[in-house]
Amino acid sequence: MLKDRFFPLFPLKSIQSHISLAFSLLILAAIVLTSLVSYQVSVAAVERNSKGYIEEIIKQVNLNIQSYVDNMENISLLALTNKDVKYYLSDNSFISEENRRTYEKRISDLFQAILYTRKDIASIMVYGYNGRFVSDRRITSLNPNTRLQDQAWYQMAKAAGGKSVISAPHVQNLIENEYRWVVSLSRELKSTDGITAEGVLLVDLNLSVINDICSNINLGQKGYLFIVDNEGNLVYHPQQQLIESKLRTERIKEVLQVSNGQSFVVNQGDGKRIYSVQDTNFGWRIAGVAYTDDLITSKDDLRNSIIFYSLFGLAISLLISIGLSHRLSKPIKVLQSDMKQVEKGNFDIQTKIGQMNEIGQLGRSFNLMVSRTKFLMEETIRNQENKRKSELLLLQAQINPHFLYNTLDSIVWMAEQKQHEEVVLMTAALAKLFRASITKDQELVPIRVELEHITNYLLIQKMRYNEELRYEIDIDESILGYKTLKILLQPFVENAIYHGIRNMYGIEDGRITIRGRASGDQIVFEVEDNGHGMTPEQQGRLLFSNEEDNRDQGIGIRNVDERIKLYFGYEYGIQIRSEIGEGTCITIVIPKLD
Repeated sequence: MLKDRFFPLFPLKSIQSHISLAFSLLILAAIVLTSLVSYQVSVAAVERNSKGYIEEIIKQVNLNIQSYVDNMENISLLALTNKDVKYYLSDNSFISEENRRTYEKRISDLFQAILYTRKDIASIMVYGYNGRFVSDRRITSLNPNTRLQDQAWYQMAKAAGGKSVISAPHVQNLIENEYRWVVSLSRELKSTDGITAEGVLLVDLNLSVINDICSNINLGQKGYLFIVDNEGNLVYHPQQQLIESKLRTERIKEVLQVSNGQSFVVNQGDGKRIYSVQDTNFGWRIAGVAYTDDLITSKDDLRNSIIFYSLFGLAISLLISIGLSHRLSKPIKVLQSDMKQVEKGNFDIQTKIGQMNEIGQLGRSFNLMVSRTKFLMEETIRNQENKRKSELLLLQAQINPHFLYNTLDSIVWMAEQKQHEEVVLMTAALAKLFRASITKDQELVPIRVELEHITNYLLIQKMRYNEELRYEIDIDESILGYKTLKILLQPFVENAIYHGIRNMYGIEDGRITIRGRASGDQIVFEVEDNGHGMTPEQQGRLLFSNEEDNRDQGIGIRNVDERIKLYFGYEYGIQIRSEIGEGTCITIVIPKLD
């Protein structure tokens, strides 16, 4: 065998020898671990350099965008200082309509000249608080369905008090029949005194400029940039349509929370991503997203080098470890497998004992333990079953002394009254009741026998109470041939009489109903009375209290429930449904047995 070829010079007679050699192999494992740690440290260093590279790129993009926004602000300053614009927005009335058109033409020509040199600007408009309006177009019709005061850029400009503000990307719908996707720079125009506000200047920027700036940035094959405003609205994203349609998500919340110039790392199914964030001077946040697999180009080379130098040592050590691991682990695996059999309840298992080293001695102790455990469990089960069956048989054999005394007393009374037929009838029913109680040949009887027994019992009770007790037996004839425990229903009927309805205003007001039916592969009995009922605490004491607590409740409900579970299984038993003043219903569930 392979182990005999590799270990003729190293006789391993004890587990200690195996462990000693195994620790020798751990030296090789330590070398591998050191290599892996070195690899991780190297990768972390490269990732730090990559983060710095991303941050520098984002800073450059930030400068480009800031420069562009500064140019837009210069345009607003040009309009702010233009005397025609100032005069046009002042409260002075024009001498004539022709004079007003002259000023509008001058301002429009100025705006057109700016647009001619700046193709990235979609439009320039001025809105005076005096109701005057002029744009870069000679003929402009405002959208009648749009209120200027409802525009976000308009409200932001008024709130800024003369400072430039940048809006979130939006569809500009002020001009009739024009709908452009733009970013708006707006500012409130002041009079020469610097206090009085005269209007708002609007410069709409085509988003294509932002797209051109960001889309030309290279952050690897999968990296990208995106921009959000301080409210979390996307200004630019290469896959903005997918995000807005909820087909893709972005880490906008984390981008808003991280400090300026900081980075954070996200691990997802598509790989590790580095987010680097920079703030602009006008409220935007630029986030660069790079995949480490793209940026760390030397990661594979570094990993391959470590693997290559480790494989040579591993190749030699594997030849030794194969034989050693087999020899070391085989008896332990056998013992482990046998232990799992014991966990599943198989106490007949005996593990195979090889060499009498530490493992062999452990196996011998395991076999002794299993054998002893099996013996003790079987003895405990036998004792418990015998004890429980004895208790239940004793319970069955008991006849309530009060019931027997009262019945005999009723027979004597009826004999004195010369009610001979009633005496015969009650005596015969009592004899049948005794016969069913003392028979020991069978524990399971047909349901028709149990029905006869409970009928005799109710007959005696009805005669005792001068025909005033009302009861109804509704047992489906289709289940009479199935088997049930002997004397199953009497304890519940007895409790219903003595504890449910006996203390009512008159027993003639009480009624007991006994039902029986098949339900799937089960037989369901119900014993229902319209007596006082019970609280949930009383129901719990009936089912879960011991015999001492239940001595005043007649035949213990808990004992009957345990008797059912002992013979049929724990999925069967009784249930109590009761309400104070509404009565009690006991449900007994047993299996359907032929």
